[in-house]
Amino acid sequence: MRISLFIVLAILISSCQEERPNVERQYLESNWSLHKSADYSLISDSVQIPSTVHKELLPFIKHPFQGNNEDSLQWITEENWIYETVFTVDKEILAKEHISLNFEGIDTYASIKLNGHEILETDNAFLSWQVDVKAFLEEENELYVTIKSPLEIENQKAATNPYTLPEGNRVYTRKAQYQYGWDWGPKLNTMGIWKPVYLEAYDDFKIEDVYIKQNFVKDSTANLTAQIKLSDKRTELLHYKIKVNDSLYWEQDYQPKAQEDEFEIHFEIPQMQLWWPHNIGEPYLYDIEVLVSKEGKLIDSQKLKTGIRTIKLVNEPDEHGESFYFKVNDVTVYMKGANYIPQNSMQDLVTDDHYEKLLSDVKEANMNMLRVWGGGIYENDIFYEKCDEKGILVWQDFMFACAMYPGDARFRESVTNEIKQQITRLRNHSSIALWCGNNETSEAWHNWGWQEGRSQAERDSIWEDYRAIFQIAMPKYVSELTKEPYWESSPEYGRGNPRYEFEGDAHDWHVWHDAYPFEHFEKHVPRFMSEFGFQSHPSYEAIRYINEDGTINIQSDDYASHQKHARGNELIREYMERDFPVPTNDEDYVYVSQLLQAHGISKGIQAHRRARPYNMGTLYWQLNDCWPAVSWSSIDHFGNWKALHYQVKRDFENVLISNVVENDVLKTYIVNDNHETVVADFKIEIIDFKGNVIYRDMLDSSVAYIKPNYSEVIHSFKLKDLVFNRSDVYIKTTYGTHEKISFFEKPKELNLPKAEVVMKSPKTKNGYKITLKSDVFTKDVFLYSNVKGHFSDNFFNLEPNVEKTLYFETNSEEGAVLHMKSLNEMNCKYGPIEDTEYCY
Repeated sequence: MRISLFIVLAILISSCQEERPNVERQYLESNWSLHKSADYSLISDSVQIPSTVHKELLPFIKHPFQGNNEDSLQWITEENWIYETVFTVDKEILAKEHISLNFEGIDTYASIKLNGHEILETDNAFLSWQVDVKAFLEEENELYVTIKSPLEIENQKAATNPYTLPEGNRVYTRKAQYQYGWDWGPKLNTMGIWKPVYLEAYDDFKIEDVYIKQNFVKDSTANLTAQIKLSDKRTELLHYKIKVNDSLYWEQDYQPKAQEDEFEIHFEIPQMQLWWPHNIGEPYLYDIEVLVSKEGKLIDSQKLKTGIRTIKLVNEPDEHGESFYFKVNDVTVYMKGANYIPQNSMQDLVTDDHYEKLLSDVKEANMNMLRVWGGGIYENDIFYEKCDEKGILVWQDFMFACAMYPGDARFRESVTNEIKQQITRLRNHSSIALWCGNNETSEAWHNWGWQEGRSQAERDSIWEDYRAIFQIAMPKYVSELTKEPYWESSPEYGRGNPRYEFEGDAHDWHVWHDAYPFEHFEKHVPRFMSEFGFQSHPSYEAIRYINEDGTINIQSDDYASHQKHARGNELIREYMERDFPVPTNDEDYVYVSQLLQAHGISKGIQAHRRARPYNMGTLYWQLNDCWPAVSWSSIDHFGNWKALHYQVKRDFENVLISNVVENDVLKTYIVNDNHETVVADFKIEIIDFKGNVIYRDMLDSSVAYIKPNYSEVIHSFKLKDLVFNRSDVYIKTTYGTHEKISFFEKPKELNLPKAEVVMKSPKTKNGYKITLKSDVFTKDVFLYSNVKGHFSDNFFNLEPNVEKTLYFETNSEEGAVLHMKSLNEMNCKYGPIEDTEYCY
């Protein structure tokens, strides 16, 4: 007989008894086994929950992230699987009045038996499930979870639908849509118990939910309402308390006149501190605790962290079309960030450390918003907790993407429960800025040809099913359950409609999908860019991992299976030939592909920011990867920053210097996202690659000031007044402590000289301190190493005879060897790292 972790858990539970003295939880994390249902063959008897079948099979299968192994593993989704566990329950828990078995997430179709009793059937991976098991529970228990293949179930559902829905049978299953394959991710349709499982036992009642609703802020006092939901309806006298940061703020007896399970407490926090996005203030969070007692005995309490802030989406007609911008605490905030996808195709491999690392990288790159894309998952609690703490706003899509969905009664009921559960779970998070119905579904229906060949009755029926979810159910429950805004579909208009430039949010894929030049971003700026992007190759580490021979070979069959866009490699080369020198070896080609990606997206970001307040947000596609691949990400699957992430860190600073040539006039914009006027001295220089100054002009701080939340041309001059070769120079612009290097010509047209670079890199406690100095201008210096680590800066420019210092952080005990590339010289090696070396 297997034993459970109850003894260990009892210690943990006892440590929480002061907080929830009447409620005990027993997590069923360990002591599970996994069997293949067809022959009951044992796969593993040491399964930990959360779990996916794919992850449990990893010791026995080729890893799906290497080579083209993905193709040979599709059989996994075709099978049924059985998770089982045996666990003991203490007599004190068995004696409790209420005992429920809770599944926070099952992927997806499952039949569950407890001690031989059928207790639950599941059909939505985004729902949590709670079952009263008081009548079935014993001291020794057997729990069986049979996970069924979604494929046959989807076929059956599709067969009963009178018409075929775009895009395939995935629309019938409420689970992560990217698992069916995307143009950046593999087809790994996982199954399993992908979130925690636990028993919850209590007497009398417990607090089911607490929502802290912000009413208004006046004279530094926040007026709030705590909406409290109990597990069942009560009539007796109860005593409520509210503590804020461990101080008692409110207490009162309350006895309902009739049976009630919901109760509201109105209270105030004087001299409150507001929560702000990190780039304009402190994301201050309050610890709030609600306690409920009966006859002097504390029955239950619930703690949460939340901030005091308002957020408003301003979407109103104006002289240009229709605005789209956010106000936080009644202050207009420019949104800078990226689109976020799940961090792994096997979600159970994502740890708390992964969340901390990735979201720290987001903050470090000066982003204040992430869009959680609708083809992935509603993220784990820790994702939103970290965003709260770090001051990162979240645009939260509901999990619907690029498809039309069915409208049968069971599907609508399931989706309605999903909507209500997810809003209720997430609504206390200060980071939630917007609830968005879907990704590209409305745009696709109107502009992707999905209506062609259908009768009018069929079109009307499909659209009515869309309306029932996205125009009726979602706005209703967002309005009833939270105070955050709702947006039906992203984008409001895509590139298929000319209104995308003038109204709402936009996904502009003229660049990339339609092969428009990067300059398109500068000529066509929308009100809020919620998607735009460009692919690049990942790090050398990722490429070596993909190729089973461990080489940097981007021509291999192994590597080809990790490019999911049909024209991806062709488009990278086409754009590279336009703007950059095209290397002849794979290592340099990967490097230049990353420069190309950063170059193009930077053009877009700077054009968007220069256009404020017409444009009030720029979110590029995409932040991260779910596996090692050629993709649009700025951080690859192994956490390595590409050139793009280093570039957006510069482009997303609150004060941006941006140079642009219009009608042969060089204009310098200063963009100020701060809420205070910025005052500094200004200097602009045109310098040749050997360091000779051709032109210089300066402005005193008395005239070089920029208003809050403003973009302004601070300097301009006609280029025809100067005689110089534009391929031999760079522009250096300085505004206070801010600096910008830019060019007149495309990188491939620059006459970059041969460089002599000197490097010193003494060891430090956490890695190496690196100083670099070049005799001439050296463009796009890329440092990389034989050991895992992170460079504080990379893909940067070296000015002639100007020393640059940066740091390489690494936990490796192996001696690091540094390598360097630049557009001047593409193949330099330094080592040993402690010495001073030269690159010729």
